[in-house]
This record gives sequence, C-alpha cells and structure tokens, in this order.
Amino acid sequence: MISQEKRKVLDLFTEGRKQYKLMNFEAAKSYFAKALKQDPEDGPSKVYYARCKHYIENPPPEDWDGVFIMQTK
Repeated sequence: MISQEKRKVLDLFTEGRKQYKLMNFEAAKSYFAKALKQDPEDGPSKVYYARCKHYIENPPPEDWDGVFIMQTK
C-alpha cells in the first residue's frame, strides 16, 4: 500500500509530467518543486525539475518530441 504522502508526490509528479510534455516548463517546474517539498529525496522529481530549468533557459525546438538529450556526462 502506498502512503498518503507518496500518493501526493506521485500526483504532483504526474501533473508535472503532463505540463512538461506540453512544453509548459514553468508550470511543470512548479509541480516538481511541490513534489520535492513533500519528499526532498524523490529522484524523478529532481531529474525533471533540473530538466525544466534547462529548457526554460534553452527552449527546445517547436517539433520537440519530449526526449532529453544529455550534452555532458
């Protein structure tokens, strides 16, 4: 059984992913930040929060398919 706290993190992450796929990176970043407030160690939210910051500063092309391409190791 999943805890109420983890369920809330999952719901916030899910909404963040929806916004991310729609290229609404500011909104997505906000959802991932809320998830991290609930669980600062949530790995997926950390990753997507960082990706949103990247895409806010470096917008992807209009035909972006949602794939993140690492530039460095």
